[in-house]
Amino acid sequence: MSNHSEERYEDSQLYRIRHSAAHIMAQAVLEYYPEAKYTIGPPIENGFYYDFDLPQPITNEDLEKIEKRMRQIIAGGHPFVKEVVSAEEARQIFKDQPYKLELIQGLEQGGFDEYGNPLDTKPEISIYKHDTFVDLCRGPHVENTRQINPSAIKLMSIAGAYWRGDEKNKMLTRIYGTAWRTAQELEEYLAMLEEARKRDHRKLGKELEIFIYDDEVGPGLPLWLPNGGIMIEELERLAKEMEEKAGYLRVRTPHVTKEDLFIRSGHLPYYAESMYPPMELEGVRYYVKPMNCPMHHKIFASKPRSYRDLPIRLAEYGTCYRYEKSGELFGLMRVRSMQMNDAHIYCAEEQFEQEFMGVIDLYKKYFELFGIQKYVMRLSLHAKAGLGKKYVDNERLWLKTEDMVRRAMTNGGVPFVEAQDEAAFYGPKIDVQIWSAIGREFTLATNQVDFAVPERFDLKFVNKDGVEETPLCIHRAPLSTHERMIGFLIEHYAGAFPVWLCPEQVRVIPITDAQNEYASQIAAQLRAEGIRVNVDTGAERMNAKIRQAQLMKVPYMLVVGNNEMASGTVSLRMRDGSQQNSIPLGEFLARIKERIAKRSSEL
Repeated sequence: MSNHSEERYEDSQLYRIRHSAAHIMAQAVLEYYPEAKYTIGPPIENGFYYDFDLPQPITNEDLEKIEKRMRQIIAGGHPFVKEVVSAEEARQIFKDQPYKLELIQGLEQGGFDEYGNPLDTKPEISIYKHDTFVDLCRGPHVENTRQINPSAIKLMSIAGAYWRGDEKNKMLTRIYGTAWRTAQELEEYLAMLEEARKRDHRKLGKELEIFIYDDEVGPGLPLWLPNGGIMIEELERLAKEMEEKAGYLRVRTPHVTKEDLFIRSGHLPYYAESMYPPMELEGVRYYVKPMNCPMHHKIFASKPRSYRDLPIRLAEYGTCYRYEKSGELFGLMRVRSMQMNDAHIYCAEEQFEQEFMGVIDLYKKYFELFGIQKYVMRLSLHAKAGLGKKYVDNERLWLKTEDMVRRAMTNGGVPFVEAQDEAAFYGPKIDVQIWSAIGREFTLATNQVDFAVPERFDLKFVNKDGVEETPLCIHRAPLSTHERMIGFLIEHYAGAFPVWLCPEQVRVIPITDAQNEYASQIAAQLRAEGIRVNVDTGAERMNAKIRQAQLMKVPYMLVVGNNEMASGTVSLRMRDGSQQNSIPLGEFLARIKERIAKRSSEL
């Protein structure tokens, strides 16, 4: 976990190495393609990229020669030299580079930095030079190219990217690379990527028959197959058990609602671009819901509330719809239809800390259950410049609620980091970053404070003095959405889920047809005890049946032949390859039931 004193990536030597490597790559590309127009090349997590407008397509084979030239440039020991210039001087330097000229205009007007990101203040215009290359850049960089290890860089892939991420703009060629301090770090990263490819939830999701996409249904709209449906049911069962213990009340709300509701909540002004367009019926405009909050507010407002009723915790696994851009859709991680582990907690201000930290504790219980050992809680704050545009215009309440969250986390002893300009439009939040078993980072869940919308809905409760107050609202989704959570779990477990979560928990494998009836009797006994079991009565040999069960990551295989049938036993073969011969069925049944009841990760 992280804390306040952790070095920011932007301040690290690794950031400088990657930023400098991006410039070196751009130099090499321009040497091979002098007519190319170059745009931006930022460091990113685990590497860097640069976008080019190239006169001809580039191939993976071309990356090899570019990479070779990069190593030659590095060996030259060229210093990186910064120079502050005027806008007019910058235009002269980049007079043949239209994308740079556009960025210079943004810098001159004070609205955008050299990457096209919005700015609060007007920046200086600076360039960085090394060898024959010059770029519009604020840095930072290494002092000279020899501070980059030539054996710790690698160009990774080629992709398309719209200029400034806008589909209306020209499609550019993006070259991704990675750079590390040592060759060993690079080797470890490449090994992690190879493992990640094997665990890719899109690949495993299809192979394990969990979900599919279909062009006639539409992008970002997953179809859950029976195995996926079972996993969803298990996650919902888990959430319901945990939430019932914590005093949540379950509600249900419709998938569509009138436009007026989202105007009142403020979602339409702030969130319209992420919503599906409205449909009009009988002169009334309706939207499919992108979130459940406004309807939960209506449920809270359905009758008078007293301080004695609070806190009220309303939970729903509601399906929401958000129009993510086509280029941002990614497997189950970025979708347009999502089933959200949603809940809203309505509480008095003096109850806030206990309720907020109760949600954090729920996160931690889930992390322990799923074996998530590395995570970061990020306090996402507002930016004053965004008030009235990106954020509700109430600086006093922003500062007050941000301090309330900060104090709750500190008092609870939970480490966190802070991030500016990442809040929800109605209040600060804790965003949760988690890492899978192989070190891949995922944004999973949020715990959000809402100081604005309850007042818009005129939500009230009568306090101890008989005076009406507006409650605070906490929005929380510890298990994220079914889509993102299952996508994460597929990669985290490489498809080898704990027994309780497995779509198929047991496969009974008769050695010959003579044991088919005995195998079916065993399956019937297990099924009667709530175990998910199938029988493989196919014509294949036993070893082929075992291989097929292993491919489907079935945790337990019960192999039965004449000996087992005569003794009323089973031979147990487990997913990890270990086995026990001729054990009583009752012994196995007790074992699997105990694993399921405890939601154990053990076989």
